[in-house]
Amino acid sequence: MELEPKVRVAPDEELRLKLQSKTARIGVVGLGYVGLPLAFEFAKQGFDTLGIDLDTTRVVQLNAGQNFIQDLSDEAVRSVVEDGYLRAEDHFRSVPDLDVIFVCVPTPVTVSKDPDTSYIEAASASIASNLRAGHLVILKSTTYPETTEGVVQPMLEAAACPKGLQIGKDFFLAFSPERIDPGNQHFTTANTPVVVGGVTPLCTSLAGQALHQVVANVHPVSSPRVAEMEKLLENIFRSVNIALVNELARLCDRMGGVSIWEVVEAAATKPFGFMPFWPGPGLGGHCIPVDPYYLSWLARRYDFETSFITLAARVNEEMPFYVVEAVTRAVADQPVRLRDANILILGVAFKKNVDDTRHSPALRVIELLYERGIRNVTYSDPYVADLVAHVQGKPLSLSSVALTKETIRASDVVIVLTDHDSLPYAHIAQHARCIIDTRNAMSRVEHDANKVILLGGGNFYESGGEA
Repeated sequence: MELEPKVRVAPDEELRLKLQSKTARIGVVGLGYVGLPLAFEFAKQGFDTLGIDLDTTRVVQLNAGQNFIQDLSDEAVRSVVEDGYLRAEDHFRSVPDLDVIFVCVPTPVTVSKDPDTSYIEAASASIASNLRAGHLVILKSTTYPETTEGVVQPMLEAAACPKGLQIGKDFFLAFSPERIDPGNQHFTTANTPVVVGGVTPLCTSLAGQALHQVVANVHPVSSPRVAEMEKLLENIFRSVNIALVNELARLCDRMGGVSIWEVVEAAATKPFGFMPFWPGPGLGGHCIPVDPYYLSWLARRYDFETSFITLAARVNEEMPFYVVEAVTRAVADQPVRLRDANILILGVAFKKNVDDTRHSPALRVIELLYERGIRNVTYSDPYVADLVAHVQGKPLSLSSVALTKETIRASDVVIVLTDHDSLPYAHIAQHARCIIDTRNAMSRVEHDANKVILLGGGNFYESGGEA
């Protein structure tokens, strides 16, 4: 009896079946704020999930069931690890065993503020060397338009050609930008809508199906370039609007008697056509301080200058200088020399209630204080036990101090840079001699207005202006 020939299933159909049956093996390259929550969501849904990270410490921690991302539950992470759904490796040797591979690696800028895609290139090269039919690669790292098709795709195709594999037929590639908001308890990886664009319609469809396994709302677009551009728009929208209120805050300080905080609060009563943004000591986190420069770099390749966007980024970058100028003015009003002044910084994370210090304005403020000759700088942050700043190219290690009344009273100036909810503002107001408040945090408690200098409150110090 002659056996019937085995029917070959197309790679896309095979992947669809695996996703539907939850037998698809998921890989996540990069186990940071984006990668680990994504890996966790797939593991929680019952997918065999592998995290790949070259940081051996992270790999060891995760395989021991130890969570290192603040937004995830320690118990929940431990559970999926112990149940065998999530594990980690510090190499790429298991890539051939995977079906879907998410790339969630850092995308910083260089010293000259050009895009640094070296992490994407390194991850893509490692995947390419292990590429097989049926692989779906989804880039999630925030980057400039044309990265997926101009950087990742050529590397994969170069490896695929000798194997006779064709993109969009035998293996698949898409871009789906991350939408992580550290510290946000309402919107998480699971319930935040995502955008996806593949290099072919079939790539988009498959990537959308993969994302649908952990995200209910997936919005497909026509290409990776659209998805890459919309991500930049999301963050540059914030950058521009924050720059607007930062500039108005400085104007209010120059005018005196007008508080930008009261102005924004009043404007926010309009139920349409306005969205409130608030001033601060500068921008932090990975995306918003970086993305305007990704776009401006790309624009120059097309003989186009993003003047408005770049100007907004510069306005925000000037805010730490503005804060330090206020410090020097405040010290000048006290019987102490600048180099002998004791400065206490409250909060060094880039936003409240998180432990993330990436691009935190506090790092720049500390650096500028040292450049001004102020060496007695301490900080207190309930989320950040230790911090490494850089002063004139050299690392400076600091540790968080307890907010005792003695510590507060010994400080000539206290600066509120990050308004964590857990900071004891009433205690600070009672014992501090001078408070520079960049977040309007002291409005939460009774305080002596004469010793609080509020950014944008009409009594802040502007260089060349009056208090």
